[in-house]
Amino acid sequence: MAAPKFHTLAIADIRQPSPESTALKFDIPEDLKADFAFDPGQYLTLRATINGEDIRRSYSICSAQRDSHLEVGIKQVDGGRFSNFASELKVGDTLQIMSPQGRFTASIDIEAPHNYLLLAAGSGITPCLSIAKSVLEQEPDSQITLVYGNQSTATVMFRDDINALKDRYTNRMRLFYALSREPSDLDFLNGRLSGDMVAALADKQLIDPASFDAAYICGPQEMIEDVRQSLQRLEMDDARIKVELFTTGDTPKPQTARKAAATTAQDAEGIEVAIILDGKRNSLQMDPESQTVLAAAQDAGLDLPFSCAGGMCCTCRCKIIQGEAAMDVNYSLQDWEVEAGFTLACQSRPVGKDLVLDFDAS
Repeated sequence: MAAPKFHTLAIADIRQPSPESTALKFDIPEDLKADFAFDPGQYLTLRATINGEDIRRSYSICSAQRDSHLEVGIKQVDGGRFSNFASELKVGDTLQIMSPQGRFTASIDIEAPHNYLLLAAGSGITPCLSIAKSVLEQEPDSQITLVYGNQSTATVMFRDDINALKDRYTNRMRLFYALSREPSDLDFLNGRLSGDMVAALADKQLIDPASFDAAYICGPQEMIEDVRQSLQRLEMDDARIKVELFTTGDTPKPQTARKAAATTAQDAEGIEVAIILDGKRNSLQMDPESQTVLAAAQDAGLDLPFSCAGGMCCTCRCKIIQGEAAMDVNYSLQDWEVEAGFTLACQSRPVGKDLVLDFDAS
C-alpha cells in the first residue's frame, strides 16, 4: 500500500460553525474522487507554508459520506499557528490536502441496522457529525444517540447542522447537550462531559451502554479515559469503544525510548536507519538520543507522511522490518499493531543498529 499523498485543492466555501471556529469546504475534482473517498470518522491533513515554515495539522471530516464535497471544522486555538492562519483564508485559496486517514470509523451497511452512542467534547464533534450524518442518511433502520459537551450554547460547533439532523430524524436520533458554563434544564447535564454524566444518563434510563453496537468518544484525553471507564463499569465491552484523541493534556512524556536510545548512543555516534517509502529505499544517519526517526528524516530532506507529530493521528505509521525501535509515547496504535511490528516514526528511536522501517506496509 502506497503512502498517502498530498494534493492541491481549492477552497469552495467558508463558514463559521461557531464564533471561534472556521469550516473549510473543498470540492473534489473528478480525477481525485477515488483518492478522497473516505469512511465516516476519518480526517484530512492540511498543509501550508506559514511564515516560511511547513505546518501540517489534521482535522476530521464533518461531511456525510455521500456529499460531493469535503468539509473540515477548525477551532481557533490561542497561539495556534494553523487555526489562526485558517481564519484568514478566502474562497479560491488553495491548500495541500492529504488523502483521508484514520481508524475512528463507522462502516456503512444499508442492510445492517446499528445503534451507536457518540460522545464528543468541543471540536471532537467533527468526526462524530460525519458518522451521525452518514449512518442516518444511509442506514434507514439505524439509531444515533449524541451527547455533546461545550461551555455554552454559543460555543457549540455545528449547532445548526446538529439540530437540523435531529429535526430530520426525530425518531432515530437522540440528542443531549452538556454545558459547563450555562445552566441546563436537566441538572445532570450541567458541567463538563464526564463519566459521572454518562452514569447519570444510564441511571435515568436515557441510555443503556450495554445495548449499543459501539460507542465513539472524541475529545481531550482526560474526558476520553473518564467516559471510557464509566462505560466499562456499565457493562459495555471495551472492544466496542472507539476513541479519537484531540489533545493529550499535560502528562509528561515517558522516557523509556530516550533511555534505550541513550544506551545505544554509547556504542555509536550515529545510527543508520533505512526507510522504505513508495517502493524506494533511503538511508539516513541519526542520533537516537536527540532525534526521533521523523525528525532525522526531516533533517535529511526526506518527506515522510506525518501530521500531528505527537503520537495521536497515526499518519506516520510504519512497520519495523529489521532491528528494534522504542516509542516515546503511543496514543493511536492498537496492541495488535505494536505486536505485529508497527511503530510511529514521530515517536520512534532505534534501539541497537540496522533499523529498517517500511512505510508501504499495510
